[in-house]
Amino acid sequence: MNDLEPEELNKLFSYWINHNKQHEKEIEKWIKRIKKNISEDITQDLTKAMQLFEEINKRFESAKKKLESDKNKLLDKKWKKKESSIPKENKSINKFEFKEIGTIHTPYTDNAPYQPVDEDKGDFQIILNPEYVDGLHALEKFTYIYVIYYIHRISREEENIVSPPWTGGLEVGIFASRSPVRPNPIGLSIVKVKKIVDNKIFTSGLDVFDGTPLLDIKPYIKDLDSKKDANYGWIKDLDEYEHLLLHIKGIPHDY
Repeated sequence: MNDLEPEELNKLFSYWINHNKQHEKEIEKWIKRIKKNISEDITQDLTKAMQLFEEINKRFESAKKKLESDKNKLLDKKWKKKESSIPKENKSINKFEFKEIGTIHTPYTDNAPYQPVDEDKGDFQIILNPEYVDGLHALEKFTYIYVIYYIHRISREEENIVSPPWTGGLEVGIFASRSPVRPNPIGLSIVKVKKIVDNKIFTSGLDVFDGTPLLDIKPYIKDLDSKKDANYGWIKDLDEYEHLLLHIKGIPHDY
């Protein structure tokens, strides 16, 4: 005979308890029916038998509660054992919530450039929610700003390996690319500030779709944000990389 699992034993306890309650009711019913025709001693014996079923059920109820407690302790023990086997750096996976502080408006509804184009034609505006307008104080003194936004129109599944469209099939890691399909769809663009009017920032060309949610704005600071020894990484290993740079930067050319 196989050992009973806790769930099966729990069902068995419930069956015994219900079965004994039926016996209690049956004895009580018969005591009422035959009480007039039997002695007081017999009535007392039957009553005690009924009470014994009640007492047995109390024991079953107690055992059932202890079984539930043991099951919870066992589950907790298994969980702690499982948790201890998870690498420390993976134990805490925090969830963050960001709020939209404004909206980016561009001429793009279906297609947008891969990078901001400085002399791009069209109307490019960042409209801050009214409650943040004071946060724009002195921003107009900077020539360029970082625009941080939520890439809200991504429908493709994220991948660790990607192939940028201008590389001819070369594959690189997602973190070695500028692909918008990322574990967290957060975009970053550097644009020129043309003017600020109330809660509106008029900028040079932005590489986002119209209606993109704005997450943050930060000033681009000379020397602090420009590293003289920065390089082109794996891009320099590509054939005709100088030609590709023109595409990446959105610079018009004849070849």
